[in-house]
Amino acid sequence: MKSTVCFLALILAVIISQAEAQTGSSATFRNIRQCAACHPAQAKPHPETSMAHALESVNECAILKDHSVLTFKNGPYSYCIERKGKDSIYSVSDGQETVTVPLLWAFGLGSVGQTYVYEKDGELYQSRVSFYREINGLDWTLASQNTKPANLAQAAGLLMSHEESTQCFGCHATNAVENRQITFGKLIPGVQCERCHSSTDNHLEGLKRGDAKLAHMNSLRPLSTEQTSNFCGQCHRTWEEIAASGRLGVLTVRFQPYRLTNSKCYDTDDKRISCTACHDPHQEINRVGASYDGKCLACHGGGKPSARACKTGTSNCVSCHMPKIEIPGSHHKFSDHEIRIVRANAPYPN
Repeated sequence: MKSTVCFLALILAVIISQAEAQTGSSATFRNIRQCAACHPAQAKPHPETSMAHALESVNECAILKDHSVLTFKNGPYSYCIERKGKDSIYSVSDGQETVTVPLLWAFGLGSVGQTYVYEKDGELYQSRVSFYREINGLDWTLASQNTKPANLAQAAGLLMSHEESTQCFGCHATNAVENRQITFGKLIPGVQCERCHSSTDNHLEGLKRGDAKLAHMNSLRPLSTEQTSNFCGQCHRTWEEIAASGRLGVLTVRFQPYRLTNSKCYDTDDKRISCTACHDPHQEINRVGASYDGKCLACHGGGKPSARACKTGTSNCVSCHMPKIEIPGSHHKFSDHEIRIVRANAPYPN
């Protein structure tokens, strides 16, 4: 092990010196290219994933760059997001007065939708309207659908509590929260390598020194199915969290670990039903349903005695057993991860 670390240290010394020559700084070494030098299969495709862009600064937001003006009107309120240089200005009017603020952050890459956050009087607010890919425009943010603003300020956005803001930034960014405070100075937008694997700074410094202990990073490979579900559930919501919250109905379709745990075939010790059995977090999600057939047949094709083979088909399993469910107002159908035999006219299972 020691010899391996020392060999890697020589490689990293060259990589680091090149990075210092190019940037004039050895402050972080968080650039994905540094990870790709030793982990190309994982690091190279990651920048193109939705998770890598789970948070974008408004300056870098591709959707806002591509839409010079976005408008929406409902009742007495008119909404507008206008691109001005590198900024996006958010305006809400009731016909007599107007609230105008610069947007700061864009949550979500926009493959489904994207919601915006702005700051006013030292507080963070979530925009009342969001961008939805399906309609290529604005509509109510899901959290705003069933609320009625009492005034123009409330019509513009929802005040985010400290808990909400730390949770949102903590899940959509890397190095975003320390001691329950958002660290805007250190925050890296999106879910990057060290969000799951711990400090890349220490890892690279350990390799440089030949220090195996310092170079150690978290590996998720040894985790059991249950441990993986709880790890991913930190952001995608665990079974315990949703069960304790009392949430019911189609809104829970967004919480994949919770839904998966409800599946009859869920086995806490069988990795063939874990999150990473079907999804590689380093790559963009595969949206072709038939591509998952091999994962299903690993058990239902004779690989597990208790897993019966399907009597009606052997292809595109998820189209029947993981139906797509649309949350009203989301403009998107989510794959339900509660794997089951779906009966005609059966109510949505909680």
